Amino acid sequence: MFSITVRDHVMVAHSFRGEVFGPAQRLHGATFLVDATFRRPELDADNIVVDIGLATQELGAVLAALNYRNLDDDPDFSGINTSTEFLAKTIADRLADRVAAGKLGEGAHGLTGITVTLHESHVAWASYERSL
Repeated sequence: MFSITVRDHVMVAHSFRGEVFGPAQRLHGATFLVDATFRRPELDADNIVVDIGLATQELGAVLAALNYRNLDDDPDFSGINTSTEFLAKTIADRLADRVAAGKLGEGAHGLTGITVTLHESHVAWASYERSL
């Protein structure tokens, strides 16, 4: 299996509901380092997994919709705890939509999976892996 990973970051504000979250129930900020890994079993006709420039551009576009936002105010997340795990899935799903729409180039249609990892800090992170 071949893969490439591109990286960016996103800054959000949010709060959580539920005693399990302790002080994070209050509004707080989070800065996530975001890795998006694209996978395929064979290289395309140009001997690449996907165009790294397009992958970087599309990850940036997905994150721009979240960056510097209070996720508690976003109707897409109404009533949802926007945990690190949940956000990893959201980003992966939005990237998958962009692959399907052809925004990562025709060669990207040969991709078989995406993994998105959000690093909360140097000692904690969460990932979501999905098939395409």
